[in-house]
Amino acid sequence: MCQLLGMNSRLPASLTLSFTGFSQRGGCTDHHSDGWGIAFFEADGQTPGRAARHFVDKESASTSPIAQMLRSYPIKSHNVVAHVRKATVGAVTLENCHPFVRELWGRYWFFAHNGDLKDFNPPLHGAFKPVGSTDSELAFCWLMQELNKSHATVPSVEELSHTLAELAPKIARHGTFNFLLSNGQALWAHASTKLHYVQRQYPFNSVHLKDEDVSMDLSDFNGPEDRLVIVVTEPLTTNEDWVAMQPGELRAFCDGALLV
Repeated sequence: MCQLLGMNSRLPASLTLSFTGFSQRGGCTDHHSDGWGIAFFEADGQTPGRAARHFVDKESASTSPIAQMLRSYPIKSHNVVAHVRKATVGAVTLENCHPFVRELWGRYWFFAHNGDLKDFNPPLHGAFKPVGSTDSELAFCWLMQELNKSHATVPSVEELSHTLAELAPKIARHGTFNFLLSNGQALWAHASTKLHYVQRQYPFNSVHLKDEDVSMDLSDFNGPEDRLVIVVTEPLTTNEDWVAMQPGELRAFCDGALLV
């Protein structure tokens, strides 16, 4: 199985610390060495950006020179989706690396999936077709197709959450369907077996990574106005209260908080 990492933030925030620990699971502290990727919306000052940066590599995240660059590059974004892959369906090729990116209603969408889908062969009759050979990209294309059929223009985050809550179970009945999805407005997380999240806000504390002997005092880099949520397959730190999502649960995060 693969592992997922996502971030949703009220203000532009860096994912450097979380990505440092997460990338070690791509072949160092875990066996997810069949490629990796990260996608984020470049912040435009304090405003959520619409421009997308997307990096994928079929090398392991723990040894990839691109991943090494990103571990030191101060990514500033409101929404980020990252993935380390353990191949089960589809060869170890660049086109099969998550996150996948598509355009809908004039916005980019990022999607990453953890799990296996059996006997999932939906008809695709629109503009969304897989480039690679994974069940994950097929599921993403179907989701985009059905969202496009359900709404004429980009709906509110609440409306999108309602539609996704109807669509996700139709895929999840075919197997394990943990996923992260973002269009730059919000981050959606669906748990089939395993996903955890934590909210970080003022007053910020010191955190210690689980996968690497690194500690950081978050109060040195964040102020009273900062607030963010980290979503990951397995908790990244040893001293925070991570919330385990329940099977079948869909959560939307907006402005660094859980959207109820």
